[in-house]
Amino acid sequence: MNRRIVRIKECPFAGKQNINWNEVEAFLKKYIGKEILIDSTKDKILIPKGFPDEYTGSAYTKKLRGAVAKAKANATTELEALVKQAENRRYVENKEDKHEKDASKGWYRYDTFFSIPVRGEDEKEYRENIYRATLVVRINNRGCELYDVVNIKKEASKPLEP
Repeated sequence: MNRRIVRIKECPFAGKQNINWNEVEAFLKKYIGKEILIDSTKDKILIPKGFPDEYTGSAYTKKLRGAVAKAKANATTELEALVKQAENRRYVENKEDKHEKDASKGWYRYDTFFSIPVRGEDEKEYRENIYRATLVVRINNRGCELYDVVNIKKEASKPLEP
């Protein structure tokens, strides 16, 4: 299958043992208020003011360690492209009372793919690990709003060559 993969070129959170999620949250604030059109569905996705806090402080994010935590942190550098090329939209009903207002019309989930550059210890070896992620989008009276990026998994396929 020929997938559209967003290449993450800039990795400001690379090489860090523990991700400083406060730095990631500050970085994400530049996206607030932007509206991104998904190519495959023509859905308009708004980045709401609460998105940076949810992205960095969700229960999912708090459990992340190692390469997947770095992947989530560095994916922020190409957030617009990740949303734009999302595919495989599916609808999920809202089942939690705490989201009764902010996701009153349910949720969409989309798949997106990205790659993160990896260098060997000698800095000569270079490859890109591919990741799959799920965009969680809430639906309410304001439209569709990006809520979080979850289920980040490294693909078992062969890494991309430069």
